[in-house]
Amino acid sequence: MSHTKAPVNWLTQDAYDRLAAELEELIAARPAMAAEINERREEGDLKENGGYHAAKEEQGKQEARIRQLEELLRTAQVGEAPTSATTVQPGVVVTVRFDASGVTNIGDEANDTEKFLLGSREIGATTNLTVYSPESALGAALIGRSEGDTVSYTAPNGNTLHATVVELQTFHG
Repeated sequence: MSHTKAPVNWLTQDAYDRLAAELEELIAARPAMAAEINERREEGDLKENGGYHAAKEEQGKQEARIRQLEELLRTAQVGEAPTSATTVQPGVVVTVRFDASGVTNIGDEANDTEKFLLGSREIGATTNLTVYSPESALGAALIGRSEGDTVSYTAPNGNTLHATVVELQTFHG
């Protein structure tokens, strides 16, 4: 029997604290949401009661976010970003050059570069960088790679893309 290990989400202490506070607020709001639903239920025929259905939909969104935050915090690896950036790992800022043809030419302006943080998307609120998950197609292909390494991966649209690690930097959030 095979056990799959839950992915670890790297978070700064600030991001962890912010998410934990959001979770507490959502849990504390449950009684108010239940009261809102009961109040709307009292308004009459549930088939034509838009307020009731809107409140139930909002409750569903809140409960989904609670589950998402609980899982994220349960699997979080809290700490500072790595102090050195010699390989791609969560907490490292990565610059890659994309080349759809698979041939990377450093002087070719047709190749697009992108700089992003590899980590939990929840950190996105604390940085101006785009954040890619280590479980994303690109993130998974890059883990453990060094500057100059080229990887191929399958994008969500099914295309095979190629990316070369141009630069690695430590994250200063």
